Amino acid sequence: MIELKIEYLPHYDENWGDLKYAYEGDACFDLYNANEEDITLKPLERFAFPTGCKFEIPDGFELRISGRSGLASKHGIGLANGIGVVDAHYRGEVKVLIVNLSNEEYTIKRGERIAQARLISLVPTKLIKVDKVNEDTSRGANGFGSSGK
Repeated sequence: MIELKIEYLPHYDENWGDLKYAYEGDACFDLYNANEEDITLKPLERFAFPTGCKFEIPDGFELRISGRSGLASKHGIGLANGIGVVDAHYRGEVKVLIVNLSNEEYTIKRGERIAQARLISLVPTKLIKVDKVNEDTSRGANGFGSSGK
């Protein structure tokens, strides 16, 4: 089992408890809005919400931040960059860049669960420049919409 060390900053409310998986076998654990005050996002407005946490991510891993499906489906709230990637060598506070994609204002309260995170193992990859990639596959260079009929 891999350990992920977490430092809780002073603006993380200890009443929220330590970060944890809601159920055994879950892929992700929730992150909270640790901003000192509630933030109301207007339509298409963005804000980088502090989580009140720093992570010591092991070499060979990344911390992947994803949106919460309930916020997206009920309120149109998502991550401005689709996903967030926290590299192993980063040691600052993790913030979550959230955007309001709805037509209505939405208030994100202090202590609200705003995103989910998971530790992902990386495959060491060597980037190699070639003159031409092999396109001899069943799909070849067929792009968007090519698999639907």
